[in-house]
Amino acid sequence: MSDQGTGNGPAFDNEMAEILESFIVETRETFDKFGQDLITLEKGATDADLLNAIFRAVHTVKGTSSFLGLEQMTQLAHSFENVLNKQRRGELQVSSDKMDVMFDAYDLMKELLMQIESRNIQRIDLDPILARLRALSQEASAPAAVSPPKPVPLAAQVPPDAGKELPPRNVAEATAQKPVDTTIRVDVVRLDTLMNLVGELVLGRNRLTQIAYQMSQECEGTPLSKNLTETSSQIDFITTELQMAVMKTRMVPIAKVFNKLPRLVRDLMKETGKELELIVAGKETELDKSIIEELNDPLVHLVRNAGDHGIESPADRRAAGKPEKGTITVRAEHEGNHIVISVGDDGHGMDPEKLKAKAIEWGVLKEAQAREMSSTDAFNLIFAPGFSTAAKVTNVSGRGVGMDVVRTNIIKLKGIIEIESELGKGSKFIVKLPLTLAIIQALLVEAAKEVFCIPLEEVLEVVRIEARDISTIGGREVVRLRKTVLPLARLHRVMGTTANGSKQDEWIYIVVVGLAQQRLGIVVDSMLGQKEVVIKSLGGYLGTVPGIAGSTILGDGRVIMIIDVGEMMKLFADSQ
Repeated sequence: MSDQGTGNGPAFDNEMAEILESFIVETRETFDKFGQDLITLEKGATDADLLNAIFRAVHTVKGTSSFLGLEQMTQLAHSFENVLNKQRRGELQVSSDKMDVMFDAYDLMKELLMQIESRNIQRIDLDPILARLRALSQEASAPAAVSPPKPVPLAAQVPPDAGKELPPRNVAEATAQKPVDTTIRVDVVRLDTLMNLVGELVLGRNRLTQIAYQMSQECEGTPLSKNLTETSSQIDFITTELQMAVMKTRMVPIAKVFNKLPRLVRDLMKETGKELELIVAGKETELDKSIIEELNDPLVHLVRNAGDHGIESPADRRAAGKPEKGTITVRAEHEGNHIVISVGDDGHGMDPEKLKAKAIEWGVLKEAQAREMSSTDAFNLIFAPGFSTAAKVTNVSGRGVGMDVVRTNIIKLKGIIEIESELGKGSKFIVKLPLTLAIIQALLVEAAKEVFCIPLEEVLEVVRIEARDISTIGGREVVRLRKTVLPLARLHRVMGTTANGSKQDEWIYIVVVGLAQQRLGIVVDSMLGQKEVVIKSLGGYLGTVPGIAGSTILGDGRVIMIIDVGEMMKLFADSQ
C-alpha cells in the first residue's frame, strides 16, 4: 500500500478503507487544533504542555500514515517531528522565520490530507520543505547546562504508607473514575434522512391540528372532540421537541470556522506590513452544518477586507492619534431563530462620497443616481461585481471580486448583510443567517386569490400604507419608507398570475424583504398569518419554476408555493 506515483492512490480493502476514513476524520480534527497551537506558539507561549501537544499531534499523524502506507505524509511528519523534538528539549528557540517554515510544513500536510480525502493522490515535491526542516534541526543550539539532581536518602524515597493495606473501594466509585466516550460519529446522510422524516411528521402534525380545530368547532363539548384536542396538543408538543432535537444533532459550533481566522490574520500582517489584533467572541454559537460549510468563504473575505481596506497603515494610525495596532473583532450570537455574525474594525471607516465617485469611475453608477443615493445605499456599492476601492492590485485585494463573493454566498444561505460605518472610527459588517434551511417559519400572504409563502427569515417588516402614498419614478412604483426609497413589486405580476382577483383597496399591505444588501417591497392583497412549513421540492415533473423555492402542504391539505426571494428580486429587476 504505497502512495507513490499518481492516480487515485493506494487501493484498500473494506477493513483498511474504514481505518483510512477514521484517519481522515481524526487528522482533520487534529489539524484544526494543531493550527491554533502553532499560532499560540508564535505569540511566545513556550510552556511544556503546548510543545508536547504539538509534538504528539505530528507524531500521531506520522504513525498512522506510516501504517496506511502514505509515504509522503509520513516523510513530512517525520522531519517536522524532529524539529518539534528539538524545541521540546530546549535546543531550538522560536522565531518568526522558523515559524514560517513550520507553517509551510503544516500547509503541505493539509494539502496532502486533502488529496488523501479525495482519493486522488498526486506526488508533491517535498524536497524544498524537507531541506528547510533539516536546516532548522541542524541549527539547534546546545541545551543549557542542567545541574545534576541531588541524591535523595533511601528512607525519603519510601512512601510513609508503604506496606499498609489500602481501604477497599466500592465498584461504583471505581467505575465512575473510568473515562467514558460520550460521542458517536453519524453519517450526515442519515441525519438528512431523519430530518426529512421529521419534516413529514410536521406536515402530519399541522393536518391533525387543523382537523382537531374543525372538530372542536362542529362538535364543541363532546368527549370525542375533547380527546382529539388533547391528543393533538400532545402530538404538537412532542413533534416540536423532536424537531428541535434532530436540528441540534446537525448543529456544529461556529468555532470550526472561527479557528481558521488567527492564521488568516497572521498572513495578512505578513502581506500588508500592518500590526493587527484579532478578537473573537461567541465561538460556542452553533448553527446547521450545511450553513457552516458555506460560511467559510464570506467570513474570510470580510476579515481580509477589514485588514487590508479597513485598517490604516501604522504611520496613518499614529497621525490619527490611534494605537499602531489595529483591531478586527469577529462576533457570533443567537438572535431568535437566527445567528448574527459581525466583523468590525477600528480603521478609517468608509466615505460615502468617495464610494459614489469610485462607482461612477468604474461605470457602476450614474451621476444622477449618485446625487439621490443615501449613505446606506452608497455603502452597498462595494457589493457590485467588479467594484474595488484598492489603489493597486495585490495578493490581498484589488480585483473587485471579494465582496461580490460575500454577497453571492449570503444570498445562497438566505441571509441578510448590513453595513455600519463611521469616518475615522471604523466599519462593521453584520450578517444575519437562518439557523437551518429545512423547516422554516413563513408568512402566508394572498395576492389575486392565490396563497403564497414568504420565508420569515427574509421578511424585515410588514407595513400598511395608503394607495396614494405610492409614487412612480422612471416607470417603477416606489414608496418612501422612513429615510429610504423602497422599490415595489406587485406579487401577482412578478409571479405571472392573473390580476382578476386582485383587490383595489385604499389601504395596501407591503411585505419588506431583504437578501444580502438588497431590499424590496412586495405588494399583497392580504396577510393570512405565520406558519411553520416544510420546504418540499417540486419534483422532476415540474422541475425548476422561476421565483419558486418549493412547495408546502397546509393543514387543510392545500399545496401552496414558497417564494424564492432572491430569484423573485432577479425576476423583478429583469422585468423593469
